[in-house]
Amino acid sequence: MTKQTNEDKAAPQLPFDPLAFWKQLQDIQMQGWAKFMSETVGSEDFAQTMGQSITSYLETANPVQKQVEQAMAHYLQRMNMPSHQEVVSLAERLTQLELRVDDLDAKIDEVLERLKAIQATLK
Repeated sequence: MTKQTNEDKAAPQLPFDPLAFWKQLQDIQMQGWAKFMSETVGSEDFAQTMGQSITSYLETANPVQKQVEQAMAHYLQRMNMPSHQEVVSLAERLTQLELRVDDLDAKIDEVLERLKAIQATLK
């Protein structure tokens, strides 16, 4: 049996990590990258460039989107299926009908209450 010294007891041995250096280097790089991105994204030049990019994208995408919508509407028509606009129109009409039914239901309840009141006064 070997004797342990006080130094052995005080400092436990950590397992050897051959990638510790690379992990530290990666942490340092990530901190630098985060700082760089924060400074870049917060700059006025970046905001202007992004604004121009978004404007260009929207100007390009709008006509393409219209063409896709027209092609899809034509395809759905040929397949005898409703288009998006037709489904939306039906949903709006259904909502209007539901509101009218609710109004009629409220009016019928009001008429029934009045009839009950009249019936109660006749007794």
